[in-house]
Amino acid sequence: MSRADPYGDDLQLALYVCYELHYRGFADVPDSMEWDLDLLALRLELEAAFLEALRRDVAGGVDVDVEVAALLTETVGERGISHHLLRDGTKEQFREYVTHRSAYHLKEADPQLLVVSRMTGRAKAGMVAVEHDEYGAGRADEMHSELFAAMMRELGLTSAYGDHVDRVSGSVLAEVNLMSVCGLRRELRAAAVGQFAVIELTSSPGSARLVRAAQRLGCGPATEHFYAEHVEADAVHEQILRREVLAPMLADEPHLAGDLVFGIQASLLLGDRFAHEVLGAWSAGRSSLR
Repeated sequence: MSRADPYGDDLQLALYVCYELHYRGFADVPDSMEWDLDLLALRLELEAAFLEALRRDVAGGVDVDVEVAALLTETVGERGISHHLLRDGTKEQFREYVTHRSAYHLKEADPQLLVVSRMTGRAKAGMVAVEHDEYGAGRADEMHSELFAAMMRELGLTSAYGDHVDRVSGSVLAEVNLMSVCGLRRELRAAAVGQFAVIELTSSPGSARLVRAAQRLGCGPATEHFYAEHVEADAVHEQILRREVLAPMLADEPHLAGDLVFGIQASLLLGDRFAHEVLGAWSAGRSSLR
């Protein structure tokens, strides 16, 4: 295990498979394997390598306000994936991006729901308020995972849960694995909230660009709707997370500031690695998929 790249495809796919036993499992694999001691021991080894690398590669700190302020500020001239798809991307590249993101969006909100039972008071209520929207406010056809699946079908992609795990980048699996390890460990509950804050506080501008990219490329109404829904919903979620989750969590447990910062910084690190990998592949004229 010491020789495995902590961010590499092999380790991240193995870790993703271990975590999937806590979600929907696999055909012909008994549900009891979720708590198989040998598999849990392997998962702990994989997690240790992953977390050690993340803690080594982020700056750390305890100033949550500074980190949140940075999330709300976009750099002029920034060139991320949504910028590329808006300005220069092809429809095939848009489809590739959606394929990558299916590793998370087809289970959207499930990793963060794991942390709710580890929270208390206003922070817990605020987290549930955001999750309520992610699950369609009680309407199954409006769950964000269902909206994403509809977009995939419109783009000519299969939308069954787990269909594309063997094709997506280890860097995107790492982002989902961060959600799972933080959600499953009480000691990392604040890191889970920090990671979720990155998603919700940075989503609206990128989603707005993806709406315009979908319109430019003629992707269709389901594609436009998925991202338009996130422009509006995540603008509201930003306020709830800042005022009703982050602030009360720190008021009740100020010692968690360092973990919140870790969750934010680790999420940004992995997001940057994913964007660099995908944009690098596209600039070289090749697919970003495996």
